[in-house]
Amino acid sequence: MELKYLRTFKTIIDEGSFQNAAERLNFSQSTVTFQIQQLEQSLSVKLFERIGRKMAVTQAGKEILPHIDAILDEVASIERYGKDVRDLGGELTVSMPETLLTYKSQRALKRFREEVPRVRLSLQMHNCFVIRDQILSGAVDCGFHYDVGGYNNSIHSEKIAEYEIALVCSPELRERDFITKHRRKDVSLITAERDNVYYIMCSRYLSERDIVLNGVLELGSVEAIKRSVASNIGIAALPRFTVEDELAKGELHEIETKMRDRRISVLCAFHKNKWMSPAMERFILLMKDTL
Repeated sequence: MELKYLRTFKTIIDEGSFQNAAERLNFSQSTVTFQIQQLEQSLSVKLFERIGRKMAVTQAGKEILPHIDAILDEVASIERYGKDVRDLGGELTVSMPETLLTYKSQRALKRFREEVPRVRLSLQMHNCFVIRDQILSGAVDCGFHYDVGGYNNSIHSEKIAEYEIALVCSPELRERDFITKHRRKDVSLITAERDNVYYIMCSRYLSERDIVLNGVLELGSVEAIKRSVASNIGIAALPRFTVEDELAKGELHEIETKMRDRRISVLCAFHKNKWMSPAMERFILLMKDTL
């Protein structure tokens, strides 16, 4: 049994057909067919069967797949064994939202740069819905973002942290009752954009309690939002870790609410077809250790 036959089988499963697997592996389709035939002979099982015009994986093929995955993972580990992490090269493209990039990932970024200086790291900053779409399309190697749903079976996603949302205001704001229902407030809700998870959570809460504010202000960054809130221009919902210093210094105050679920999960996600390079594996481990 040859290792390349196992990789070919795995590629067919990932790509969905012999033809797509051949294109990805840069093989002819006849080569792919031959390798699967050789693998079937070695294992004494039928891995694929023709149903109509398509080749479908058999029950035996489905049952053996986890074992093949385990073998390939172990081989990858052996191939990486003994290599100095500082010798790693290549490129790594990572996407995450501003709050995680600015407030939570700096220690991981510093360690990654120190440990693997030859890897060209490209960081992109987007909202969580854009990051989700990037991962689905394979536009980035991996992403870290708040859970907004929408992934299918082609994506590996893992919850690696959880944080709390805080609704904050200026110490100058007099009317801080955001619990009593059916109220009208002469204050604006400030957000980076309407398509972000904390704005959506806060808006849902206000709508449920029929608390109507005096419009929405969209600003470009978390720092601009915090300064505007401190100036009593409006209120904002942000991850608590972004405003901890301001709350401790009394520059911002937290507004009491009856929000049932104020916690947001952070996901690490990447497309299953993406190769888990040693650099990517190291970056993910550092982020898990940091977040």
